[in-house]
Amino acid sequence: MTQFRKVAQYRTIDELSARLHELGLELPIDTESLSEAQESPLARTQLLELTPERKVTIGNRWCIHPMEGWDANTDGTPTEYTLRRWERFGSSGAKLIWGGEAAAVRPDGRANANQTLATENNRAGLKRLLDGLKQAHRQAGFRTEDLVVGLQLTHSGRFSRPNDRRLEPTIAWHHPVLDQRCDISPRDDRRVLTDEQIPTLIEEFAAAARIAADVGFDFVDIKACHGYLIHEFLGARERPGGYGGELAGRARLLLEVIEAVRNRCPELGVGVRLNAFDCLPFESHDGAGRPVSVEGLVPYRWGFGIDPERPTEYELSEVCTVMQWLRDSGVFAVNLTGGTPYTTPHWQRPAAFPPSDGYAPPEDPLQGVVRHLRVGQQLKQRVPGLVLVGSGYTYLQDYLVPVAQSAVRHDWIDLVGIGRMVLSYPTMPADSLSGAPPRRKEVCRTFSDCTTAPRNGLRSGCYPLDGFYKQTPEAEEVKRVAPRGNR
Repeated sequence: MTQFRKVAQYRTIDELSARLHELGLELPIDTESLSEAQESPLARTQLLELTPERKVTIGNRWCIHPMEGWDANTDGTPTEYTLRRWERFGSSGAKLIWGGEAAAVRPDGRANANQTLATENNRAGLKRLLDGLKQAHRQAGFRTEDLVVGLQLTHSGRFSRPNDRRLEPTIAWHHPVLDQRCDISPRDDRRVLTDEQIPTLIEEFAAAARIAADVGFDFVDIKACHGYLIHEFLGARERPGGYGGELAGRARLLLEVIEAVRNRCPELGVGVRLNAFDCLPFESHDGAGRPVSVEGLVPYRWGFGIDPERPTEYELSEVCTVMQWLRDSGVFAVNLTGGTPYTTPHWQRPAAFPPSDGYAPPEDPLQGVVRHLRVGQQLKQRVPGLVLVGSGYTYLQDYLVPVAQSAVRHDWIDLVGIGRMVLSYPTMPADSLSGAPPRRKEVCRTFSDCTTAPRNGLRSGCYPLDGFYKQTPEAEEVKRVAPRGNR
């Protein structure tokens, strides 16, 4: 098993740059700190055209990604843990909160039994989360006039676990590898969402959006990533009927959900978190990650943003077409991501340490970071006129800000999104904009406990670095189930 030098061990930007050169990689990176007289590119405002009638200028280029919550009540309403997370999002200083959290549009579409719901019974709970976030933003000394907050709407599809840790999947089509992992017979169509059932699902997305609009959210995000249901439809080449086959059929569900939301809530912005690249599923072999055998799987017909002839590489032509359709449908911005947490976690979120159900990274995680940033750069060039949010920055740790501000400066991306980092270090955006040095003891080191915990039925949080979670009864259990060598 190959051991890679961890990014925290690079003491200077020159050392990091030398490693990138050794790998044949390039990242934009500011080699000198900005003086107080110089404005960081991350401090620039950004115009968002949420709807044709509503244009908003947000106060900086920081975005907080939506993250799947594991700490709501079983009826989908928030607990104090959920509220605390949202308040920390508010105090971060970021001016675009992209969804806050993945909220399921119906109970059986939850990825876990403690996921937030965007249903009528949680209308008051969603308002409580939004109000708490905005209050925390003001208490941290920021104004809310240039703050934009959305709610991510999702159905977890193949990876639904609405009642306990047991899979209860809804699928778009049969997958030769994932069906085996999800214990689905390739001849059993009872789990396949039929064309006749799709209008009900679309209506549920529209109803959830109406609740979000009534509560006061500025936009909703239609989640089309990470192997969940709408993303799976984008790869449904083998699905018969009107929602599969050619790209127009595979993108039909996503576009019809957007149309339904815009018709129901014309005052509400619509964004999409989109898987811009993907890869053949990986598996653990003696603890190390490797792609499954391609025997019988080439050309690969079960993915989106993937090269059918070389399925361990991405291909962006279909992604560009779908993004053009999203732009033309009135989507105000696209939040780019890739891979899935269940089959290619090293593509989705580069990390030095695997979660308990994962594998050791088969590549230097810096390669995953560069993949994210390069895809963002390429799509920004190929699909003009669409605001893009980038992902994949957290593994850079102490070097996140120098790379992020250089990426914005050189027009690789419009906004920089962070997810795991905000769990351990929620005020990184505010600190970066004030010129304060990073709080190194709070910088996320990608220990993956925030994934290991929920994989074992525990609340997700930063157990190593957040004092709040360190003191919980779950902290010792996380240490017990985490892979040996993490930390």
